[in-house]
Amino acid sequence: MNVSKTAVVERIARVLAGQHLSINAAGRESSAAPDVDDAWPNYRSDALAVLRTLREPDEAMAAAGDPVVWERMIGAALGHAPHDHTASMSNEPPEPGTDPLHEGP
Repeated sequence: MNVSKTAVVERIARVLAGQHLSINAAGRESSAAPDVDDAWPNYRSDALAVLRTLREPDEAMAAAGDPVVWERMIGAALGHAPHDHTASMSNEPPEPGTDPLHEGP
């Protein structure tokens, strides 16, 4: 299995920057790589928003793998400490403010 050495937040931010800058997408630059290198930090908050949206897998994703592992992986990408996965398997919702995977927008 391939594992990237670049953090997923940076990779998403680079894609978003590239979409805005590159002529291959919505931009005007034929060689946008140097500008993407400079601009990607400006897209970090957008990348984090994408990851927050992906915290909970959809039905097809859950059927393909372990939703608990998925939530832990997205949580790690967001910089959250791992939490007790048995809490995710409970029918009770987490106490407000105690589960970073279910807080925020």
